[in-house]
Amino acid sequence: MSKGFTKDKTLGSIFNIEMVKDKTAEEIKQIWQQYFAAKDTVYAVIPKEKFDLIWSRAQSCPTFLCALPRREGYEFFVGQWTGTELHFTALINIQTRGDAAASQLILYHYPELKEEKGIVLMTAEMDATFLNVTEAQCIANQVQLFYATDRKETYGLVETFNFRPNEFKYMSVIAELEQSGLGAELKCTQNEDKT
Repeated sequence: MSKGFTKDKTLGSIFNIEMVKDKTAEEIKQIWQQYFAAKDTVYAVIPKEKFDLIWSRAQSCPTFLCALPRREGYEFFVGQWTGTELHFTALINIQTRGDAAASQLILYHYPELKEEKGIVLMTAEMDATFLNVTEAQCIANQVQLFYATDRKETYGLVETFNFRPNEFKYMSVIAELEQSGLGAELKCTQNEDKT
């Protein structure tokens, strides 16, 4: 756990669950979005079916690699599920620091309302010295891209990474990311920054 990250961050610590018991899923979604709209962070409301798919796949494949567009190429981040938290660390940090590599982004998933309301709330904390909100959002979007996909080839990359790492091709992740269009906005922004 990195310094600056909340330990045991519960839904109750950021959201009054009792006050929304009589609200619809759509009303809760609006409240969640309004609450985080002014904050400099990543957040989402995930439909139950999508979260269930992500969660079941995360149980058998708890680790994966995401590619973050950078000014010169891509930087890889390793995601590791720990319960309903998904911790991301730059691959270079893992290679240089091993088990001591700190998380740079944590996605917190809250399934407390999943059965009753059909939604899972998500928010994040990030180390702003390494990532900005747009970059963190790009990484978070890749969780859905790779874990919630209907394409066997796309989820197959996750399986290969977990079960046959010697067959895993880093460029396949980049190709999938580029094909999806995720990160294109980030690339444009970085290119504009160069001029």
